[in-house]
Amino acid sequence: MTIDKPSRGMFLLLLATVLYLTLMPSPPHVELDDLPYGDKIEHFLAFGALAVAARLGFPRMSGWRVLERLSFLGAMIEVVQGSPGLQRDCDWRDWAADTMGVLVALATVRMLYILYRSLQPRRATLH
Repeated sequence: MTIDKPSRGMFLLLLATVLYLTLMPSPPHVELDDLPYGDKIEHFLAFGALAVAARLGFPRMSGWRVLERLSFLGAMIEVVQGSPGLQRDCDWRDWAADTMGVLVALATVRMLYILYRSLQPRRATLH
């Protein structure tokens, strides 16, 4: 993989959006909220998108490091949401959904990369 500056920009934009939506006192209502576990799906998708953008924007960072940092971010968001002034709830299941979103996204990116590499023509080597 190569460094992709637009992916870094996308990561920063997604990060700012996730932080804004998760730390505002009353987030906007979206259609997913009406589904069973809709909130968890939102967490899963948001952190999955962050993981893909992080992996593409920072290709030298290992997948494990991306997992560690984004999972920690999800945990810290939950801690802040538990503060009395914010009037939000701290829920460990939201953190679990964040972490699972990162895991699934990183595994998907890895599988797609392996598939892409396997479809590339082999270069002739000189002996």
